[in-house]
Formats: sequence, structure tokens, C-alpha cells
Amino acid sequence: MPPRRSLCIFEIIFVIVLATTNGSLVIGDPSGCKFPAIYNFGDSNSDTGANSAAFTQVPAPYGETFFKKPFKRLSDGRLIIDIIAEKLGMPYLNAYLDSIGTSFRHGANFAAAGSSILPGPFSPFDLAAQMSQFSQFKSRTAELYCNSSSSASDGTIPNPDDFSKALYTFDIGQSDLTLAFQNRTPPRVIISTFPGILDRLSQSLQQLYGEGARAFWIHNTGPIGCLPLMAFQFRFRGGTLDSNGCVGFMNDVAQEFNRQLKGSVAQLRAQLPLAKLTYVDIYSSKLELIINAKSQGFANPLDNCCGTFLPYVVMCGTSMQLNGTTIHGSSCSDPSTRISWDGIHYTEAANLWVASRILNGSFSDPPVPISGACP
Repeated sequence: MPPRRSLCIFEIIFVIVLATTNGSLVIGDPSGCKFPAIYNFGDSNSDTGANSAAFTQVPAPYGETFFKKPFKRLSDGRLIIDIIAEKLGMPYLNAYLDSIGTSFRHGANFAAAGSSILPGPFSPFDLAAQMSQFSQFKSRTAELYCNSSSSASDGTIPNPDDFSKALYTFDIGQSDLTLAFQNRTPPRVIISTFPGILDRLSQSLQQLYGEGARAFWIHNTGPIGCLPLMAFQFRFRGGTLDSNGCVGFMNDVAQEFNRQLKGSVAQLRAQLPLAKLTYVDIYSSKLELIINAKSQGFANPLDNCCGTFLPYVVMCGTSMQLNGTTIHGSSCSDPSTRISWDGIHYTEAANLWVASRILNGSFSDPPVPISGACP
């Protein structure tokens, strides 16, 4: 029997054993978790290249702060998922759809801009599609690894047993709420859809658990009513903003979504006894930044850095002709002073601020840092 084949047989048996034994044997040690990989599922808040690979490249000035060029992310620099990778000592995650010259040795990113938990009009890559991509990726990885492929030997794919040791991160749900708000769906009707949305999310977590996943890091949704674009649209229609400059009812709906999400995670803990599910209150962290923007060195939270909504709507990286004059959606002189990059997504500076609060466990249930989020 060839060495690689015999090794793979051993590894497959090893993975099965890991998936059916105490979680403490799967990941980590008393001094911290040793995650070999990250698998991320989400929307534009954590998309590191899916949208660029599937549709069109992100234009300048996106990426200008950290990468010094457009780099597949809807921000001026790093996203929170990038900061998570740095914190865990790993390279930035490549998008599953971005297959050219890509290494998946330390995980893959299935998040795509506009993705929602339920199927929606913003993106074809809803959560069910991302789950399907993951299952295909996992089975294909095992096949390539066991066939002594060049991908296995050059380290561009993960070892099959890494799947049970990896960290599985989720940042999705904002698009489900955004669509409902843009359709002017009454809040009570939006809230009535939450059980179905969260059931779909729970099914995805259970599916991953069935495939051996044990460590889950789950972000709730942020204060959508504080996004400059949402606030502008609401105010344009004659609405009144709250004392923080946000759309109050949108944030109320988001908080109810988060309350039910936290309950769903609690139920899953009872159903998945070998898993460690960490619920991360990113809403409170972001709202804290918005409320204390000035004292934290940021400008008005409603002032996005790139693009403009008044007197004309020119989105970041685009341009329009008006009376023979070209108006550009350019960036501000100092993105580090802004919370919002383009009216929808956060700047790198804001992402760093939020990440510094959530990764140490201050906003987590249970209150553990990400380096300890293993069974």
C-alpha cells in the first residue's frame, strides 16, 4: 500500500474518533486553542474575495489604507475576519470561489457580499449555498489529499483531520434584515420571520457538527439603524433619527433578532454536547463605538469616508455625470477618523476598535477570548 494511501486511511479513522470523543481531545490545550484553520460563513462584512471572483473586482479606493490597492474587501483595509486570522497566527483567509493561485491550507472563506441566511435577491450565495460549498470543499480535500496530489504535497489544501480542529466563524443575518427594511416591511412582520431564519442557521450549525466541527464563533448582527446609508434613506423619507443619529426602530428589530439568536445558540449547546458555541455580541461593541465616537478619536458616525449621499448619491468608487461635470465617489483624507467607510461597511480603524473588544471575550457568552473558544 502506498505511504500516502495508508496515511490517509489512518487519518480518516482518526477524524472519526475525534468526532465521537470528548471535545477537549479535539482542539487546544490549557494554555489556549491551537486552531489549524478557520472556516468562515457570512456576508460582505467578512467577504475576502468571493464577490470579486464571482462578479466584478472591487474598485479603488477600496483597500487604500492597508493593502494600498483594491483587495477584494469592501473596506479601506482589513476586516474583522482578517484581524481574527492575525490574532490566531494564521494568514488571511482566501475565498472559496477565488481558486487561482490560492492556498487553503489554513481554511477557507465562504462569505459573499449580499449573502443572507435565507435565499434573497442580493446574492446567490445564501447560507445554504455556502454550506453546500463547504461540503464539496471538504470531500474534495479528502480525495485530493489521499491521492498524493500536488495540492497535498505543496501544502495548498488542509489535512483532512484539521476540519475537526478548526474554528468555524459566522457573521451573517444583516442582509436578511436590510432587505426587509428596504421593502418597508412592518417591524412586527419582520420579527415574525425570525424563527424561520434562525432555524435555517441552526440547521447549518448542526450540519457542520455532524461533519466533525466543534468550535463555533457566532457574531450577532450590528446596529443596522446606525449605518449612514440606512439613516440617510430613512431621513430622506421624513423619518426622525434617535439621539445617536440612528434609526431607532431598525435597531430595536436588530436587538430582537439578536435576543432570539442568543436563545437559539443556548438551545444548540444542549443539543450539541461536544461543541463549544460562543455567541459574540458585536452589536453592543459597535454601538459603544458609535455612542463614544468623539472620545475614541472618530468623527460623526453618520459621516462616511468614501462616497456621498448629499446633495447627490454617488457611491464609493463610482462616478456620475451632472451638467457636464463628473462627480466622483472618492475617499476622505483620513479614513482612520471615520467609523463608516462607504455608508454600509466599517473602516479598518473601526474594525480594529471593535475587534479589540470582542476578541478578548468582553462581549462573548461564555466570556472567553477567541484563543480559548474551543471545547
